[in-house]
Amino acid sequence: MTWDLFSIIGTIAFAISGAIVAMEEEYDIFGVYILGMATAFGGGALRNLLIGYPIDAFWKQDLLFQIALLSMTIIFLFPNKLMKHWKRWENITDAIGLSAFAIQGALYAQKMNLPISATIVAAVLTGTGGGIIRDILAKRKPLVLRAEVYAFWTILAGFAVGAGIIKSPVSMYVLFVLVVVCRMLSVHYKWHLPIRSLAKIQKSPDN
Repeated sequence: MTWDLFSIIGTIAFAISGAIVAMEEEYDIFGVYILGMATAFGGGALRNLLIGYPIDAFWKQDLLFQIALLSMTIIFLFPNKLMKHWKRWENITDAIGLSAFAIQGALYAQKMNLPISATIVAAVLTGTGGGIIRDILAKRKPLVLRAEVYAFWTILAGFAVGAGIIKSPVSMYVLFVLVVVCRMLSVHYKWHLPIRSLAKIQKSPDN
């Protein structure tokens, strides 16, 4: 039940996120569905390939595919007045998808009895892979590589699950909320990992 819930939450959140980005880039309805599906399922596909999870499992997610299509259709048909305010919620939707899929990816790795290192990688790939594919298709710099602290929270989620700190369904829900809150705090306070810009160094008067 916990597994299914995180899958559904992540699928809805990332399908909507991909659809919104497609509409921001003025893609047609086909582009909206392609970008939404890539965002919702891209990370899971990459994870399955890397950790050796049966690839045919990807095509057995009929319910999730239907949920994703329904979510994108609803967003595409949203009244214009409501869509004007969507930008305020975009980061929240992305944070929800990031958290849900990071935990789901870690659970996949644990199901296969993989070591903690693989659990962390599975969490990071599942949480960020779809967003990376979305941004590349939209010709944007991947959010995970430039935004406020992003992938770091998926690493923490993977570690918590892989190290056995998080075991019960209740503790997983707490972890889910914690990752969402941390992601939103990093957006609000503009927390960043260290950045070194070669362009700024080259423009420095000392050079």
